[in-house]
Amino acid sequence: MREGMSAIPRLSPAEAQEKLSAGYTYVDVRTEEEFAAGHPAGAYNVPFLVSASGSMAPNPDFLAVMKAVFPKDQKLVLGCRSGGRSLRAAEALVAEGYSAVVDQRAGWDGARDAFGAVTEPGWSRVGLPTEPGDGGERGYGSLSRKAR
Repeated sequence: MREGMSAIPRLSPAEAQEKLSAGYTYVDVRTEEEFAAGHPAGAYNVPFLVSASGSMAPNPDFLAVMKAVFPKDQKLVLGCRSGGRSLRAAEALVAEGYSAVVDQRAGWDGARDAFGAVTEPGWSRVGLPTEPGDGGERGYGSLSRKAR
């Protein structure tokens, strides 16, 4: 689905930070490895795609983990590397009945054009709070156990 066709609000990193200050929760949908290398401070990690046989495949447990951890009225900001995965994840959540989901359109690194040039800097490039590591209780290893 292309931008403009989706009903999901798409926010800049600064707008996403404002939502966090207003009680939203950041869910980083990148892989565990990407998340561990750095993520928005306080973010949760629930990968939308996972590595499978050397390529990326949909995480079959994404919705189950989200439902186990977050109620459908939870205010969520979703982010990924550059905005594609998080928009698809947000659309999947809205289709499941989540009512307060927004997409951080520039992701961690930045939105890019067809040639790979950054068109909007992401969270890590604009000086917003970040942290490294697996997130402990907010990491996918811990969160995925709640869905079992």
